Amino acid sequence: MKILALDSSGLVASVALVQDGVLLGEYTINHKKTHSQTLLPMLEQLKGMTELQLEEIDAIAVASGPGSFTGLRIGSATAKGLGLALDKPLVEVPTLEGLAYQFYGTDRLVCPLMDARRNQVYTGIYEFLRTREGCLEQQALVDQCAVDVKEIIERVCELCKDGREVIFLGDGVPVYEEILRREMKVPYVLAPAHKNRQSAAAVAALAEVYYQKGKTVSAAAHQPDYLRLSQAERERNEQQTSMARKEQENA
Repeated sequence: MKILALDSSGLVASVALVQDGVLLGEYTINHKKTHSQTLLPMLEQLKGMTELQLEEIDAIAVASGPGSFTGLRIGSATAKGLGLALDKPLVEVPTLEGLAYQFYGTDRLVCPLMDARRNQVYTGIYEFLRTREGCLEQQALVDQCAVDVKEIIERVCELCKDGREVIFLGDGVPVYEEILRREMKVPYVLAPAHKNRQSAAAVAALAEVYYQKGKTVSAAAHQPDYLRLSQAERERNEQQTSMARKEQENA
C-alpha cells in the first residue's frame, strides 16, 4: 500500500510518501514562501527522488483541518485535483490528530496548539491506549476544537491532576508560552524542533490506519474542515449584526 500525504494546514508545507509502514520520503519546509509556491514543486521533488509513478499510489492523504484557511484550500485543491486525475480515494486526517500522532506510543497526554488568533487556539487532547489486539491506538480525550487558550489549559490541568505529564506542540506554543508558564499547574514539556510542527509523514502514517478501516472519501466529496468562519466572514457577520441592531434602534 502506497499513500501520498500532503499537509499545508499551518506555517509548514509538507509532503510524504509511505509504503506499507515505511517512510520512503518526506519534504518539509517552514520558511517564508507561500504554500502555493512550494507544495507542487516539493511534490515533484519527492516524486523524482523516490521514482514514484503517481498511478501506483493507493490513496492521497490530506490534513483536512482546522488550520490556515488559505493553506487548507491549497492542500485541499491539490489533493482533490490529484484524486480526480488519478481516480484515487482521499483519506482525510484531522490536522490536530496528525500533529499528535508524531508522539505515537508516549504515555504522556499530547496537546497540539495551533494559533487561531484573538487568544484562541485550534487544539485537542490525545492519548495512546492499547487495544484488545495489543496494538496502540490514538484516542481523543478532547476532540479538535477552537477555544480560548486558557480554556484548554484548564482542561489539561483537570486531566493531569494525578501527576501525568502533557506534551505541548504546534505553532501556538511560542505564541502562548508565557501563558503556559503562568497557568499550567501540572507537569508539562514542550516538543523539540523535529516534532513541534506539522509532518506529512505523520499524516501518511495515520492515513494508513484510516485506510485499513475503510475511512476514505472520493476526491469530489472532500471538503476541508475549517471549524470556524474565516476572519472576513466573521467581520461581515459582525457588521450585519451591528447594522441590524442600529435599524432596530432607529425604528
